[in-house]
Amino acid sequence: ELDEDLHQKIATEMNLSETAFIRKLYPGDDFTESSCFGLRWFTPANEVPLCGHATLASAAVLFHIQKNTNPVLTFVTLSGELKTRQVQDDIVLDLPLYTAHPQVSQSFISERLSGKAAVGDMTVQDVRYSPETKNLLVRLSDTYERSVLEELQVSAERFLSAEKTGKVKGLILTLKGNSSGKGHDFYSRYFTPWYGVLEDPVTGSAHAVLSSYWSEKLGKKEML
Repeated sequence: ELDEDLHQKIATEMNLSETAFIRKLYPGDDFTESSCFGLRWFTPANEVPLCGHATLASAAVLFHIQKNTNPVLTFVTLSGELKTRQVQDDIVLDLPLYTAHPQVSQSFISERLSGKAAVGDMTVQDVRYSPETKNLLVRLSDTYERSVLEELQVSAERFLSAEKTGKVKGLILTLKGNSSGKGHDFYSRYFTPWYGVLEDPVTGSAHAVLSSYWSEKLGKKEML
């Protein structure tokens, strides 16, 4: 068992979006035969409550490197129990769904964050807030193409100066995809300078919010 402060020191030295730490829950547990483990994730600056891709990586290490014999692995985390399972050559992860609520009044969220600091003078179609994840979801106008989102330039300093209340820990920028049934259903980028990471290139935790939002908007249960 690592000393408490050593988790953060290692994550800071690794300097990745998230570093995962798997631990045995009981003295008699074994990485090859046990089916339930503790799991924590740290950015270079803080511990975070949920990280999808680091969970998949943890499961891959147990399944493929440690040769764990169980068909399903359960991780005990700050977000509850997360289950992963092998399906042929793939690993499937069950993530929670978090609702993002409409923000009629944004008195508790800096308007500068959802406006100038994030997207400048671009048109915003919808703003939602997920209290469980402290993620702010900003949907850009459907009139924009994917390239507009991809080319958007952001600044950590602008985010940090705009939101200092602690009520927002992540900003999701999203855009509706191709409605013809071909291609992606939506696009997104995720920023979390409050956790020491300007932009997370792959983020399952943000999709726990995005999946709920776009499933409602598109009327679909399966999306790409």
